Amino acid sequence: MSVVSPATVFPLASYERLCFLQNIIIHPQISVGEYTYYDDFETVENFQRNVRYLFDITGDRLVIGKFCMIASGVEFIMNGANHLTQSVSAYPFAVFGGDWVDAMAGKTYPSKGDTIIGHDVWLGYRASILPGVTIGNGSIIGAYSVVTRDVPPYSIVGGNPAQRLRPRFDEQTVEQLQNIAWWDWPVERITQYASLLTGEPTAFLAAVQRDELATTKGFSS
Repeated sequence: MSVVSPATVFPLASYERLCFLQNIIIHPQISVGEYTYYDDFETVENFQRNVRYLFDITGDRLVIGKFCMIASGVEFIMNGANHLTQSVSAYPFAVFGGDWVDAMAGKTYPSKGDTIIGHDVWLGYRASILPGVTIGNGSIIGAYSVVTRDVPPYSIVGGNPAQRLRPRFDEQTVEQLQNIAWWDWPVERITQYASLLTGEPTAFLAAVQRDELATTKGFSS
């Protein structure tokens, strides 16, 4: 079997503007699954530069699943960008020390938690993902979208603020795809189904059901 290894930094020959992202990440608060790629018009080093306001003192994490597609200019705004919103002033006095050092005593800056990108998610050109957002498996985020809230699995969203434009598939199909979770299969099995994964879901789901039934019969005979 000839399949590119997920440990390959640049999987396209003589092209160093697309990488398998997990192989270039050095920040301890960012984790990326296998085969997720990032494509940049300049350099793949821009990815970490575009994860904004990710500080160790905030403790939040950016978690990206497997087989995601991340276009050039995508930005992640993390919780370090947050300011007080219910106080008289949103100004971060304590950051500047001196006689202001105790201005935040007994208080904490707001946090919306980790930012989670599911598996098989496509993030379009210059999309922005705000703190604490979860984007469900199989979703598509349109170019220039500003995602301010969670996105259900297999949704197409776009705009500023991003709105759910439509589901990709009906609810039953989405549930079946979620349960199958093909991205967790061994690469050998993914390769076996690759031509079906690039087609409409009915044929893929039928093939999976047929093969699982045959396997079950084999074990019972």
